[in-house]
Amino acid sequence: MKTPWVEMSIKDFQSALASSSPTPGGGTAAAIALGQAAALSIMVCDLTIGSEKWKDGWGISEKLLPVAIDIMTNSARLADEDSDSFDAVMDSFKMPKESEEEKESRRQEIRKNTLIAAKIPMETAELALQLLNYLPDLAKYGNKNALSDVGVCSLLASAACKGALFNVKINLSSLPEGYAGDLEYKAMQVMEECRVISRKIMDIVNDNL
Repeated sequence: MKTPWVEMSIKDFQSALASSSPTPGGGTAAAIALGQAAALSIMVCDLTIGSEKWKDGWGISEKLLPVAIDIMTNSARLADEDSDSFDAVMDSFKMPKESEEEKESRRQEIRKNTLIAAKIPMETAELALQLLNYLPDLAKYGNKNALSDVGVCSLLASAACKGALFNVKINLSSLPEGYAGDLEYKAMQVMEECRVISRKIMDIVNDNL
């Protein structure tokens, strides 16, 4: 059983990412970035809650804290699932294709696993957007000494969202039209929402630094 990516040292994970192996790749990197974003938001919440000086930020921090903890946990799962799903796609391509029956079985298995490989980064993107939606208020009302950390959190979450959506798109591109239902439309929606909220957070952070 392989070691989960998040349990590796940073050095070992980066070495794996830099290797010629197809996994881990961008989808796993996006999930790891999401975990780092969630961790930073947890830190800012903890630095805000309980401090009278930042009492106006207690409300948003108390709302965000359990959400961010859950996102950090799920990002670790998604990092592994992203790699595993791509490995499954690669294994599908190795299936026998001598007879027509084998070709059809192989084709269906490739499509099934490719759709799974698209759905996993979609979850990463949706969680990243969920985190981003809390950050305008955290930037406005949270501990101002950690405002730059909210900015970095936003950049990481935005990169996680957009990067994950690249992986959704590349997987969907190899599937027949209509095979993935409304997943492509959902991905476009999330991308636009990410763009808008990310700009909003950056404006708040820059205006208050």
